Amino acid sequence: MKKAILILLAAALLVPCLTGCSGGELKKVRVHEVTHSVFYAAQYIAMEKGYFADEGLEVELTNAGGADKAMTALLAGQADIALMGPESSVYVYNEGRADYTQVIGQLTTCDGAFIVGREPDEDFTLETLRGKSILGGRAGGIPLMTLEYALRQAGLEPGVDVDVRSDVQFNLMAGAFIGGEGDYTTLFEPTATEVEQQGEGYVLASVGALAGEVPYTCYQVTRSALEEDRETIEAFLRAIYRAQKFVEESDARTVAEALAPAFSDASIDTLETVVLRYREIGAFATSPVMTEDAYERLLDIMEQAGELDARPPYAEIIHNSIAEQVMQEES
Repeated sequence: MKKAILILLAAALLVPCLTGCSGGELKKVRVHEVTHSVFYAAQYIAMEKGYFADEGLEVELTNAGGADKAMTALLAGQADIALMGPESSVYVYNEGRADYTQVIGQLTTCDGAFIVGREPDEDFTLETLRGKSILGGRAGGIPLMTLEYALRQAGLEPGVDVDVRSDVQFNLMAGAFIGGEGDYTTLFEPTATEVEQQGEGYVLASVGALAGEVPYTCYQVTRSALEEDRETIEAFLRAIYRAQKFVEESDARTVAEALAPAFSDASIDTLETVVLRYREIGAFATSPVMTEDAYERLLDIMEQAGELDARPPYAEIIHNSIAEQVMQEES
């Protein structure tokens, strides 16, 4: 009897370890993402495969519906980490805020939007947009600036040769396009593929492929958070880097299956198609570290768009030390 009691006690002590061997409850981390897209595959895989839980974290994810809203939540203390374009931290720094924000990890390496038209066009080029209108996103946001950068590279001046519309909110663009707004639109995945499957539009080109490498979407935190809770940020980035390696090393079908719980309205086949599309343009970052060259190119794009008052030093905006530490630990 005594032996049986000891076995039961040992089993009882084992239960907490099975639910989190850190010895306590998972720490909640509030993450606001700019939008919900397969573009951010590593984030959802870290959630669905338990990588965050392994680090003692529980991620509470909110779709902010735009970088401006994600940054507002971060500065207001409603979010601990925000996933959005790094231009947001540049704006905050240039405003002179004392507790400005910094980039702690990069998730994507180019624009994740696709140009969608109302008719199929195998011969589509950016020149096709001359004299047409396209829904491009919010003024000052990296999606609109990258699209305009690609247009200028092709010899088209936004607002002169092409009507690039910024009057439709980022998360409402698909519905507006289906409702008749614009000749073309830019959409993230899986929305672009879903619009195509519904017969409401056709995916014609990748903005990322047209514009080239850009540090497009990154995790950002306030400087005070870096000082006060570095351990949580380290744990968060360890989970993200682990997921980045999973995305890099797994075939598209395996990645799609891992993503399925985060995109319950999309079929595995659709998710696989989307993963392949993003892989073709090298959209998924394989490490959370942002290079100085990539940062300078971002500033060039902002400057060309007329949205940059000053060029903040790389070291003020990009905080790579935690990402580098995490990668070194895994090597």
